[in-house]
Amino acid sequence: MRRVVITGAGSINALGDGVPAFAEGLRAARCGIGMLTLFDCDGYRTSCAAQVRELSPPAWLPRSLARRASRSDLFALIAAREALVGAGLWSATAAASDARLDDVGVALGATTGGMHSAEEYLRRSVINLRQRRHASALTLPVSSSADVLASVFGCRGPRLAVSTACSSGANALGIAADWIRAGRAEVVVSGGTDSLCRMTFSGFNALQALDRVPCRPFDRDRAGLSLGEGAAMFVLETPEHARARGATILAEFLGYGISADAHHITQPRADGAGALLAMQRALQDSGVAAEDIDYVNAHGTATLLNDVLETRALKALFKARAFDIPVSSTKSMVGHCLAAAGAIEALACVLALQGGFVPATARLEHPDPECDLDYVPKVTRSQTLRTVLSNSYGFGGNNTSIVLRHNSPES
Repeated sequence: MRRVVITGAGSINALGDGVPAFAEGLRAARCGIGMLTLFDCDGYRTSCAAQVRELSPPAWLPRSLARRASRSDLFALIAAREALVGAGLWSATAAASDARLDDVGVALGATTGGMHSAEEYLRRSVINLRQRRHASALTLPVSSSADVLASVFGCRGPRLAVSTACSSGANALGIAADWIRAGRAEVVVSGGTDSLCRMTFSGFNALQALDRVPCRPFDRDRAGLSLGEGAAMFVLETPEHARARGATILAEFLGYGISADAHHITQPRADGAGALLAMQRALQDSGVAAEDIDYVNAHGTATLLNDVLETRALKALFKARAFDIPVSSTKSMVGHCLAAAGAIEALACVLALQGGFVPATARLEHPDPECDLDYVPKVTRSQTLRTVLSNSYGFGGNNTSIVLRHNSPES
């Protein structure tokens, strides 16, 4: 079976625009969760969210697309361009029409599509019925960001929009790896994108799943999650293909595992059986043992049930060694970015592998006695890592775990 490596990465989230800004924020254990200003949140449980503060269509986008692109589209395009430039497949000075990537595939996780744009169109129409408004139906579907990305960069390989709630970005990476392993594509641009919108905020508010203050994963005083937004994108290919074109390998995608709780539309199984099964299948697909894992990027939403069940699942997987493995939730810094969460957290793992550090669980002040593993409270830790595991669990019981390895000289 062909191996899969990562040669490019791009990011935008509440910690900043670009991979260097994200890396700096992770190292500093900076919390990007603050006051939500994207829309009026009066009447909701909280006004906190991990919002991308400054966003405008980049100058390299065609004017027609810049006018109609949704917030999710822009996140995906900005992160994808950074990944393609880093991988050496795109020039940093190129306009959108300057090159074509005929053999490159696209696998992208998404959930809300252009919902924020649709909400704004409706709001403005209601406020002023006489004023003409424009909204493109093409930017509204979940599939729109994958379509726009492929169009802008001329990606004519296989294309797929993946929507499995909060595991969408992680599943997109796994599907991209499967395409490369099967020889269906030599290069795939993959990741996840999602934007904040009123529908999502209202839904989580109705579930009483939002904390009134920035989220506190694994803390005894946690009271829910903090929503976030952004994107992370990767360039995946075989190591042979990467070497042939002189690309730098950032990390290796070893494998992934998926499972279904088959339990409830929003509530996960309390025993963590589905989460455990996804991790076991990820290790099996990767060809590594539980003893090989040096760090776990937890799903870690800061909801009362999730943090306990994930702790139980980790104990069942690693047994006595579970207490010796650092585990952290980077959602404590960038919020829960829904479809983008799995991809953003995969990037956090790549940066940890490259930089020799374990990201902290920011704001973890008082550990929950039921969450008694090493959750790396408050401060980033220096540590050499070789193989890491990242978990993403979504509504409907969509569980995904991925395994990444540090790039070694023999890779």
